[in-house]
Amino acid sequence: MNQRNKIRVLIAKPGLDGHDRGAKVIARALRDAGFEVIYTGLHQTPEMIVQAAVQEDVHVVGISILSGAHNALVPEVINGVKGAGMTDTLFLVGGIIPDEDFDSLKAAGAHMLFTPGTSLEEIINYIDKNAPKR
Repeated sequence: MNQRNKIRVLIAKPGLDGHDRGAKVIARALRDAGFEVIYTGLHQTPEMIVQAAVQEDVHVVGISILSGAHNALVPEVINGVKGAGMTDTLFLVGGIIPDEDFDSLKAAGAHMLFTPGTSLEEIINYIDKNAPKR
């Protein structure tokens, strides 16, 4: 079995953001690369994302957000997942995120932020190198 088959990735769309093409492209690319991918669908609350992460026992939570609510929603998801005892989870954020918000999101626990134009290969490689080994 490929090591990637053991890495479980949750791709989540929090809030009222109705644009999910990017999240679906990422989910498919990760699946095609050999990761096990769970996609939450649109309009998830932070609590729903935390519950899915815990139930699926994921290694990686990828949050796709284009609505501008990243400063409120991302920390809530990260705190919820960590509060549920999943302290070694890798948190990735993708979407339209202004450069000036990077530091605060990283301080909140986001490990890496990916903006439009990031190659799929870069995201796959980052997960390969940084996903926790359980």
